[in-house]
Amino acid sequence: MPPTRPEMPPDALGAPPDDVALLYEDDALLVVHKPAGLLSVPGRGDDRQDCVLRRVKVTHADALIVHRLDQATSGLLVLARDAASHRQLSIDFAARRVHKRYIAIVAGTPAQASGSIDLPLACDWPNRPRQQVDHVHGKPSLTHWRLIGGPTLHDGTRLQLEPVTGRSHQLRVHLAALGHAIVGDTLYAPPPWDTRSPRLLLHAEWLQLPHPRDGRLIEFSDPASF
Repeated sequence: MPPTRPEMPPDALGAPPDDVALLYEDDALLVVHKPAGLLSVPGRGDDRQDCVLRRVKVTHADALIVHRLDQATSGLLVLARDAASHRQLSIDFAARRVHKRYIAIVAGTPAQASGSIDLPLACDWPNRPRQQVDHVHGKPSLTHWRLIGGPTLHDGTRLQLEPVTGRSHQLRVHLAALGHAIVGDTLYAPPPWDTRSPRLLLHAEWLQLPHPRDGRLIEFSDPASF
């Protein structure tokens, strides 16, 4: 069983990013918890070098990034430990053999208990890094969602999200287009939902993937702290 990470207290959500927690390792891959506010890989500029990859390399110099989470998103992130594993994991992500679930708290309450959002997405170039629904130039993008209920601290509604595709900001743009933007999303949520939480309430809580060495299905979970 992966070790349980300490919960982040609500009053610390606006603090600098917590440290990366190692949840699983073998000789082919690593699975870590990425805290909200930390980049997955280095960005441009000296002030954007702190990231998951650099922190993990302190103890695992062979680590290679396989996929990314938005800086504002927390949760499960997979890294490879050799070139062959990196190649196989990248193929599995591209072929949609990796299945992911996210938890989000969204503005308001959808009228239905579940649904799908099938809207093409493209970069909003004049307003980067924003993305937008673009029916002419956008790439096909599909998200399944369902209500999972439970009380929230931010007057929103808890949803479970399953992205079929993996476009940049996909879940954030799709939920905003549905009329239920993610709470704390300063890019896509309207007031007052954009500032109701000091962090984006989006968390990658579960993933299942074929092991890069033998193809057996393995899965990991990382419960949200909100």
